Amino acid sequence: MNLIARNCLHRLPAVVTALLVLMVAVPAYAHHPMGGVTPSSFGEGLLSGIGHPIIGLDHLAFVLGIGVAASFLKRGLAMPAFFIGATLLGTAIHLLAFNLPVVEIVISASVLLLGVMILTRRDQPTAIWAGLFVIAGIFHGYAYGEAIVGAETTPLVAYLAGFAVTQYLIAGAAFLVMRRASAVVDAKPVGARIAGGVVAGIGFVFLFTAVAPF
Repeated sequence: MNLIARNCLHRLPAVVTALLVLMVAVPAYAHHPMGGVTPSSFGEGLLSGIGHPIIGLDHLAFVLGIGVAASFLKRGLAMPAFFIGATLLGTAIHLLAFNLPVVEIVISASVLLLGVMILTRRDQPTAIWAGLFVIAGIFHGYAYGEAIVGAETTPLVAYLAGFAVTQYLIAGAAFLVMRRASAVVDAKPVGARIAGGVVAGIGFVFLFTAVAPF
């Protein structure tokens, strides 16, 4: 392992600690990029769609985890499409006024499960990963729908396009970083396992926050 790779690995505990502290310090489920105001124009819808997968730290962790998983799965960059398509479906379910139960708990649990799968079960069949992405995507998308309820068609379309493209770019970036890390670090699984541990830790914090009121 070269010097740069060693330095990166030595700094990872501090980075992980900072991320977990951030999860506790930042209010959970910040699902409203427009401050709770329904977007009323194309620009507002687009900005809200772009911002939602980023400021929702549980969503961000899951999308990054998808990119990490894609880096060692056969279909690679096709895998995020399962999740993104399902988020669009989940948003539609919300807009059609169908109720899904315990949404925040399922979202948090999906983040934790994805992290654990990356960390310990990298040999799962591709269908298992795709199934997780689809089921989780429906619930993540349902949460996305909360920010756009009542919007007109133009901001709604912009919102959907914004979060779909943003999610794919985030997952794609994670995919490329992990592929690059695998080429640099001698022990190929190390980077993915560390990333899986971070995602699992984030999921655990959010899940604890979600179930605490019960």
